[in-house]
Amino acid sequence: MIRGRLPALAAVICALSVALGAYASHVASPQDQKHLAIAAIFAFANGLALIVVSPRDSRLATMSRWCLLGGIILFSGSLAGAALFSTSTAAAPVGGSLLIIGWLLAAADYWRKP
Repeated sequence: MIRGRLPALAAVICALSVALGAYASHVASPQDQKHLAIAAIFAFANGLALIVVSPRDSRLATMSRWCLLGGIILFSGSLAGAALFSTSTAAAPVGGSLLIIGWLLAAADYWRKP
């Protein structure tokens, strides 16, 4: 079920990242702009990656999707939460690691079956 809805969810993530970038540019304080801009860039790029790996049907692709989705939530969510709600960025390194793993799993899947 998640795989069928994933491209739509990923498109929403991309849309939210554009809104987050606009907020960072026009509303956020100078100290929060950096966190928000990084969160927006990473959410957008990895949202696109989710769209690309969505149709793939393999165990590696499934693991890649979950890592990318979790990474977006933890990395971008942690940075945005810090800027918007003064929460901790402690989850950002875990999210970043999940993004790296997700990309490597996608690479391995594409290497096996182009």
